[in-house]
Amino acid sequence: MCGRYTFIAPAPTAEQRFDAKFTEPAPANYNAAPSQRLPIITNTAPGQIQLLNWGLVPSWSRDPAKGPKPINARAETLAEKPSFRQLLGRKRCLVLADSFYEWQATAEGKVPHRILLRDEQPFAFAGLWDEWLDRNTGELQPTFTIITTEPNALMANIHNRMPVILPTRSAEQAWLDDGLGLAAHQQLLVPYDAAAMREYVVSKRVNSPANNDAEVLAAA
Repeated sequence: MCGRYTFIAPAPTAEQRFDAKFTEPAPANYNAAPSQRLPIITNTAPGQIQLLNWGLVPSWSRDPAKGPKPINARAETLAEKPSFRQLLGRKRCLVLADSFYEWQATAEGKVPHRILLRDEQPFAFAGLWDEWLDRNTGELQPTFTIITTEPNALMANIHNRMPVILPTRSAEQAWLDDGLGLAAHQQLLVPYDAAAMREYVVSKRVNSPANNDAEVLAAA
């Protein structure tokens, strides 16, 4: 799964990298967690970097306070679940990041690792998004979830899942392209090249989302 990540790239760097503009300021986030408003790019507005809440609330949900808000969706079963299948066809997004955290189960307890690209550049997770209409206020509440897949060789030693990282700018554009069919989109949902990634152990300060500063990046 993917339950915590970072996006600390300066706004000009992010805008140039993803060829899109922020619709509102977004501070550096060293410990992005579910329920937070985080930067994404949707297929319906590819030139904008918007802030959406992490934790998917489907448009058909009767009461978001009572229903599940999945932070992850399994790539292998997207087409089998009606709610995700519809979003795969209509509402895909890029979730902007530059590293993520995963906890390795050991005899001494869970050990947090930070995983990033070897060149330490920003990248995008493949995601799905939706909008829930609050009929009391008339306000639309957009949310997103991150797609996960089987682990690559680097991640297999840490966890049995990993987020889908789109490998190139063309893959990111293809993921947002409404002209492609479900099969073409699903072909993009594969593990990232392990040789292009690295990881290291960080302190357990990262366990709490309240610790959102550069210190959580330090090697333990």
